[in-house]
Amino acid sequence: MSLINSTNGSAHADVNDSSCLDLLALANNIKAWGKALGFQQVGVCDIDVSQQKPMLEAYLEKGYHASMDYLARNVDKRLAPEKLHPNTCRIISVRMNYLPPEAQFANNLQNDKQAYISRYALGRDYHKVMRSRLKKLGERIKQHCEALDYRPFVDSAPVLEHAIAQKAGLGWTGKHTLTLNEEAGSWFFLGELFVNIPLPLDESAQENCGTCTACISICPTQAIVAPYQLDARRCISYLTIEHKGVIPLVYRKAMGNRIYGCDDCQLVCPWNRYAEVTQEKDFFAKEFLQGASLVSLFELTKLEFLEKTQGSPIRRIGYESWQRNLSIAMGNAGFDEQILSSLQRALSCAVSDVLKEHFAWAIAEQKTRKANPEKAVSTRQHERLIRIVQKGLPRDA
Repeated sequence: MSLINSTNGSAHADVNDSSCLDLLALANNIKAWGKALGFQQVGVCDIDVSQQKPMLEAYLEKGYHASMDYLARNVDKRLAPEKLHPNTCRIISVRMNYLPPEAQFANNLQNDKQAYISRYALGRDYHKVMRSRLKKLGERIKQHCEALDYRPFVDSAPVLEHAIAQKAGLGWTGKHTLTLNEEAGSWFFLGELFVNIPLPLDESAQENCGTCTACISICPTQAIVAPYQLDARRCISYLTIEHKGVIPLVYRKAMGNRIYGCDDCQLVCPWNRYAEVTQEKDFFAKEFLQGASLVSLFELTKLEFLEKTQGSPIRRIGYESWQRNLSIAMGNAGFDEQILSSLQRALSCAVSDVLKEHFAWAIAEQKTRKANPEKAVSTRQHERLIRIVQKGLPRDA
């Protein structure tokens, strides 16, 4: 490693300051402190992400960001981190594993009466956990370098976190647009600490997907329209979390029992065979979500939903989207008298036009299956996914 100073002309900590004179030693200490705080990996990169400009502009021009208008705002800050936090010359990138024990991927996806929730959302809101740890890391660094000025970020500002993670050596951006690491797969969160200290840089991670296209072919809605290009308008994670209002008919059956997010592209990735289960208890599944039936979650009152999802990332989608998503999963399930009765009761007192439309659709689907019990609910592609998980991820199946 070499001590490379910022080249953008911004002011940064004086390298002659006796409190942070040995930057190489400080960088090594930062990595050790980070791991002690629960981060599995810590890397350092500079602030030049200008090479991302063509891809970002093309993404926005094609409308792949859907209704996430915030992605089109502050593009200048995304491409120039020092505008987000003045005097920044280095970014400390960190990752924290979140794969919970007994993930039960295949078992959950096979049971169409159960709700499937993306594994990152089963526990406590990662924003709070990561931000708290990053702040502690910043405070620890400041004890050894008084000139430090820092700011933590966790998926909540115009930061190109995947590009930064790759530059810092944490992993490369996979064809599904998530960061991949040879030892950890993709089951981890990313966070950043912007600093004004010219720390030595880590080597950038090299792309290692090769010719593999497993994530592209398995996507139930063909949302990965090309390698490294994701059209959010088709993505189940976007539809169930970010999208408000009616979910297009064309995607409903493909959603299956996925009521919050989707992990399919990660489940088939060969690199996730090496992923470790998290030791972070904050990311263990909340009790009310473990093996939860669609009906039990659907029949939660608004107050119960708010109480049970306190401190969970699920809470932010709101009660209406929660019921909307669940009703689609109930419509996709094999015929069940309890499901049909629950939907009919909900429709009789529904006020929202969005919910009325989804409840009515789900009821019609249930009645169709009652009249035609042999009608397949599962698809050949879904069955293939289950087999891949059972064979490739036996511990987590």
